[in-house]
Amino acid sequence: MGGILKSSLIYRCIVSIYGWFSRQWIESRIIRAFLNMKDENEVSRGSVFYKAGAFLRRLISDVFYALRLDRVFAGSIFAKPFFWCFLSAALAPVIPTMALLALAAMSCVSVLIWAAGNRETRLVSAPVNRYIIIYAVLYIIAAFMSVTFRGSITVSLLTVIFIMSVFAMENAVTSVKQVKILVNGMLAAGVLVSLYGMYQFVFRASGADSWVDEEMFGGMVRVYSTLQNPNVLSEYLLLVIPLAAAGLFAAKSWGKKFIYLCTAGILCICMVLTFSRAGWLGLLFAAAIFLVLLDRRFILLGIAGVILLFMMAPDAIISRFTSIGDMSDGSTSYRVAIWLGSVNMIKAHWISGIGPGTEAFNMIYPSYSYNTATAQHSHNLFLQIICDSGICGIVIFIILLIVFIRMVCTAISREKHRTARIFQISSLASIGGFMVQSMADYTFYNYRVMFLFWTFIALSTVFCRMNSLKGDIEKW
Repeated sequence: MGGILKSSLIYRCIVSIYGWFSRQWIESRIIRAFLNMKDENEVSRGSVFYKAGAFLRRLISDVFYALRLDRVFAGSIFAKPFFWCFLSAALAPVIPTMALLALAAMSCVSVLIWAAGNRETRLVSAPVNRYIIIYAVLYIIAAFMSVTFRGSITVSLLTVIFIMSVFAMENAVTSVKQVKILVNGMLAAGVLVSLYGMYQFVFRASGADSWVDEEMFGGMVRVYSTLQNPNVLSEYLLLVIPLAAAGLFAAKSWGKKFIYLCTAGILCICMVLTFSRAGWLGLLFAAAIFLVLLDRRFILLGIAGVILLFMMAPDAIISRFTSIGDMSDGSTSYRVAIWLGSVNMIKAHWISGIGPGTEAFNMIYPSYSYNTATAQHSHNLFLQIICDSGICGIVIFIILLIVFIRMVCTAISREKHRTARIFQISSLASIGGFMVQSMADYTFYNYRVMFLFWTFIALSTVFCRMNSLKGDIEKW
């Protein structure tokens, strides 16, 4: 059948069209310029941020050895950053925020202890890191310029600690084996979270029917698992599902492929049961990124799959999906009203914002609210960043995303190892899908999901340098 298909005129025409578009894309000057990013370590080591960090590290290391702390922490669990990074990444969706904060802080401290005790080891850095640092600094400044310093400083400090965990993760992972442990640990946690969500659907858990417009979707059950909100659960799943897909395509044995397939299936079923329309759109976008970058021949398969999905999906799912943009739905009209009110507020506070946190938002937003729509945040990540830190915050965040995309795309275009390339593609799919949902939700509202977003940024930088890690990349 494969030979007959490949010899058919239709197949050859499709392959020729794909080839032509591929050549035009690759040979484009704009694309070549975008992917012509210099070696990430060389670029980063020449920056003022890296030099300042190197100086600070030498200073801490000198103090560390002067106080004989190298002997105190020799062989200690506190000098093993991967352990703490693994715990924080794997347990993030199931433990309280303050417990996660303690683990994230311990990860940062552990990396400092490890770096101070290993003077000769060169720390890892990536081009995106400088913008992460600037973004973190802006959030601290935003707290001092907030309409309520007390209400914002705690939120800013918590945000900065979670952001700084990026550097801990980047330097904690030093081998392919650790990458496997980290990825599989996060997927195992995702399966447990999803199974609990499925349990809520089957037994109609308390509150699972309170997240919908009763007039349009009466009786619908939306699961929230350990994250208290269906939309927050879908944000988490958007990050993890591409990771499971990467494991499926990277696995060498059929047994492992079956395990990853089951994992991806469980995660996707739970995503469906969240009935999050923005989450579904994000997942479709993530799937498109993953499949197209993996093999352009998946374009036709994807189109056919979407058509079949709409033909075979239950009526409840179809009606929920097609209600996107329907202003008669209370959820949609409520969001639009909040966006309009937030834009009104931003017009008056666009320079420095009003400060991070719901306390600052609740102090100012009611004066600008549209159609009496009350809210704890703007229901849009990009609008909320402007509210929190002003125009500088959103500019730096967008630059951060552009540099991140360029870094990963450059790695994908140069990667020779199939397994590493698959995981690089998955990281782009995760962040891409997450950003799509961020158009309709403030995806950093839940601090555990915000932490996982920064964890995936760090994990992406690890995937981009898998060639330099110890161990065989292809043995997955």
